Amino acid sequence: MEGLLLPLLLMLVLAVPLIMGTRKQKKMAAQQQELQSSLAPGDRVMTTSGMYATVADATDESTIDLEIADGIVTTWLRQAIRERIDPVAAEDEDEDSVEEAADEQATTTSDSESESVTTAQVAEPLEHKK
Repeated sequence: MEGLLLPLLLMLVLAVPLIMGTRKQKKMAAQQQELQSSLAPGDRVMTTSGMYATVADATDESTIDLEIADGIVTTWLRQAIRERIDPVAAEDEDEDSVEEAADEQATTTSDSESESVTTAQVAEPLEHKK
């Protein structure tokens, strides 16, 4: 009985992570399939190659038409769609980055006015001992 306990425990230790990983993969594939089937015209998406586009036509089962610029529509496989982009979040990020850039520029301008000359210091080269 004790001779079978160790091999059984080893198989259990190896099987549990394998089963859990498979379940996670199936869940992710189901989410991706649901996303690709739920796309509608007007949705903002990102492809697997990193291109941002707007869905122009999603009536075909295997392909989808994406508008990448004004008046330029291309046809892609649905599997090429990585994620749907939330337009509200993208606008908020753009506004935040514009405000941060303006604040940084104002800070830089005020610093340059207060200090007329700044000197850069260069560190001495490191000597490698052999």
